[in-house]
Amino acid sequence: MKNNIGLLLAKRAELNGECEAYIDSASGLRLSFSELNSRSNKLANALVESGVKPGDRIALLLMNSPEFMTAYFAIAKMGGVVVPLNWRLVADELEFILKDSGATTLMFGEEFIDLVTDIYARGDGTDINQWIQVAAADTETHFSRDYHSFVQNSDDSEPQVSADDDDLLYIMYTSGTTGLPKGVVHTHTTSLWALLTFSATCDYRTGDRNLAALPMFHVGALTPLVLNVYLGVTSVVMREFEPRKAWQLIQDEQISHALFVPAMLNFMLQVPDLDEFDTDTLRYILSGASPLPVNLIQAYDNMGVAVHQIYGLTESCGPAAVIDGEHAIKKIGSTGRAFFHTEIRIVDESGSDCAPGEQGELWVSGPHMMKEYWNRPEATKETIVDGGWLRTGDVASVDDEGFIYIQDRIKDMIISGGENVYPAEIENVILAHPDVAEVAVIGQPSERWGESPFAVVVRKQNSLTAADVLKFCDGKLARFKLPTGAVFVEQIPRNPSGKVLKRLLREDYPGPAPV
Repeated sequence: MKNNIGLLLAKRAELNGECEAYIDSASGLRLSFSELNSRSNKLANALVESGVKPGDRIALLLMNSPEFMTAYFAIAKMGGVVVPLNWRLVADELEFILKDSGATTLMFGEEFIDLVTDIYARGDGTDINQWIQVAAADTETHFSRDYHSFVQNSDDSEPQVSADDDDLLYIMYTSGTTGLPKGVVHTHTTSLWALLTFSATCDYRTGDRNLAALPMFHVGALTPLVLNVYLGVTSVVMREFEPRKAWQLIQDEQISHALFVPAMLNFMLQVPDLDEFDTDTLRYILSGASPLPVNLIQAYDNMGVAVHQIYGLTESCGPAAVIDGEHAIKKIGSTGRAFFHTEIRIVDESGSDCAPGEQGELWVSGPHMMKEYWNRPEATKETIVDGGWLRTGDVASVDDEGFIYIQDRIKDMIISGGENVYPAEIENVILAHPDVAEVAVIGQPSERWGESPFAVVVRKQNSLTAADVLKFCDGKLARFKLPTGAVFVEQIPRNPSGKVLKRLLREDYPGPAPV
């Protein structure tokens, strides 16, 4: 059997074809592994018949849907390269990614007709020569092919497998919080090792049911969904995240585990009747994308729901470090130890390993690391160093038992009076205030200190004042870490993976810091 990710679905259909593979929470559609495999085969054969060749890039502008899942395995089988598109981007950004990746086929949902029509009207801004629309017939555009007609008469037999091992599987573009987005390249081999890494580390069992709420264009959704196929776990998929609906699905679909970013967990805590939902089948929730506030872990633990912090990157195909159930509370705030088949180092500016408790940059290695950044050899060279170590750009420390604590992004670090200040530490303190819903801390230029912390807060009660926030921090942080000001906003900007866009906050609140 070739190491082709698409063949994992074929094998699972052979072994457990009648078992539920995919449940679409929006439409209620339920697909067995056999049905999902049949759909993927039909699409794979249709793509080949339309002239798509191995190595061609096929872009997907789709919400979480059976069509996305179908397309991923279909493209893998016929040897194409998937380019998942962030549907929150605007036309200019999408046009850049389409052109940069060299995609020649675009599959898009009806929600994006106006957006895609705009891109199409730009002419040679992309290399797309085949437009496939997943939509009702009465919304079809003049330049696209209807998805259902495209696959209707195609054969559902297994297509000829035209890729394996180190052949490219997908190019996933980073969120581009600074500068233009970079395409992270993963192969069938790196993706398979990510699955082996997850399955050897996390508690997945035959018959489990996993709730997927992150967008599929993100590695935090895509790798777990493929893992579910590999292990025969049922995927219950939310088209879009909605806090109360998440609790409802956990109860009604008897969910075993799920992955939510901290912002999602925060929103779920604010559901008025959350104590009415049955969570007895829920063994744990994984949470990643940004440091998990300690108060969130404690709040869920008080509800009897275990939250395990996970650390990963698009460049690592997802897994890097995770904490197990035994240590989730004992080592609260830690993201645990490195996954199986994964190594982690905390490195100082000279490239030497840091002592326990010392902060440095987190480096990670393993067979699931990316192949490269697409068409970015210099960026690849800067990121993959010393024979395969991936520099993450994240600040972390490790304790004497090997447990890792993520502090912050290096670029978000504040230097105040010559001291390093990590915003996440201040954010954890402010989040403990009962009237604070969310907070992000940035640095503002200070004539006296160089930089000073500044808090951007979403409040629960309008009576909360900036003075209240600053007073609450007093005595809980060293003087040089205390925020010198605070402002209130309705919403903190985040990218699709839940990371705060601090670049935008720095633009909105450039300072200078209050004296």
